[in-house]
Parts: sequence; structure tokens; C-alpha cells
Amino acid sequence: MIAVTDARKGTVVEIDGQLYAVMDYHHIKMGRGSAQVRLKLRDLRAGHTIERTFQSAERLKDVELERRWAQYLYNDEDLLYFMDQESFEQIPVSGPILGDGLNYLTEGLTVQLFMHEGKVLAVELPITVELKITETGPAYKGDTAAGGTKPAILETGITVQVPLYLSPGERIKVDTRTGAFIERA
Repeated sequence: MIAVTDARKGTVVEIDGQLYAVMDYHHIKMGRGSAQVRLKLRDLRAGHTIERTFQSAERLKDVELERRWAQYLYNDEDLLYFMDQESFEQIPVSGPILGDGLNYLTEGLTVQLFMHEGKVLAVELPITVELKITETGPAYKGDTAAGGTKPAILETGITVQVPLYLSPGERIKVDTRTGAFIERA
């Protein structure tokens, strides 16, 4: 059990039999009365978010998730298959668990799986991934890095704004948190 005032972003707690990840934390001190803590929580099984307010003296049940490094192998309709880096077993994961992370998933990418009682609850991608540009406008002599951007379609199907000097076939680094171009790989 942890005090609600110790629940920070990323902490996983159990409330009413459901597992929630803390997404946002606000400590509110009223002029009169006791302090309150407002938490924005994401349900790890269903995926929806809620906001709950707790008195600062309340306690929450802390949940430890098992972390495993795994390598992405392939997808089969709605399931994605990962290989555990230690035991080499294949772990099926439902597509909706990744959400927008599907846009950055390439064969052989190493990710971190968060598991509870043998079930995958979340997948954490690396901060940057290398992807190949499959389609974009032509690059002309004189285009510079500071000149502007153009849309480029990457190997996974996602569209990213890239500098004018890049052409199809080049590999770039993309930030998985924002979906922004970082640099040429």
C-alpha cells in the first residue's frame, strides 16, 4: 500500500479490482479543509482514462508489473507476436494494446513488455526508431536542412514531415513519443 500522495506518473495501482496507470498527478490544497489529490488514470486492461479525486490521507494498493525484453517477430491478423529475449518463447499481444505504437513497429525491434499474472498489459517502444522512406517528393540540389519540410511516407505507412533534402530509400530516425523526424540515420 502506498499513500495517494506518493502516486506519481507511471505508477501502477489497483482500484476496485482494476489495474490503472497514473498518467497525471495534481495536489490540490483548499483554503479550508484537507488537501486532495486528483489523479488521471488509464485502465490497463480496457484502455480508457478516468479522473479520480482522493483525500490526501487515503492509501492505494501498489502493483508491481513484471518487465520483459522482447523482440517483435510478425503479426497475424489481430495478434502481434514477440519473442522473449531470455526464454525465447513467443508471446502473442493484441493489437489495441500498442495503440499508436503500431506505426513504429518493424521486424526485429526490441521492446519492453509489462506483464501482470502472465498477461501483457502494455508495450513500451524505444524512444527513437529507424525507418526507411518509401515515398516522398524529389530532392533537388540546393535544398538545405533549414529550408522547409515535405511529407514522407515511411515503411510502416505513417506520414512524417521531413527536410526537403531527403529522398526515397533513405533511413531516418523518428521519435515514437511525438512522431517527429529527428535526423538522418
